[in-house]
Amino acid sequence: QVQLVESGGGLVQAGGSLRLSCAASGYTFSMGWFRQAPRQEREFVALIRGGGGTTYYADSVKGRFTISKDNAKNTLYLQMNSLEPADTAVYYCAADKGLGSKRPDGNDYWGQGTQVTVSS
Repeated sequence: QVQLVESGGGLVQAGGSLRLSCAASGYTFSMGWFRQAPRQEREFVALIRGGGGTTYYADSVKGRFTISKDNAKNTLYLQMNSLEPADTAVYYCAADKGLGSKRPDGNDYWGQGTQVTVSS
């Protein structure tokens, strides 16, 4: 019903920037980003609902990351600035036809993940 295709990951030096994209097919009311570092559980990064008027961020990325959505293209973005080595992880796009959630299991659809590596 819903497919998510991510892009934009890569290798960047600390202090640099990357923009992740997630192209969605099918209707998605809520979309978000999660990340998972080696030997760690998947954690919430950011969530956006509806037309983009409601956003939520993890404390660890607040002020550095910005989530946005192009509703016409049904594409989600994550602008990541002032990247730190601690941001290194596989980043996953998530979507839900309802409200979604900061909990991974509260989102019904997932992308394949894209690797973000931040060097010191």
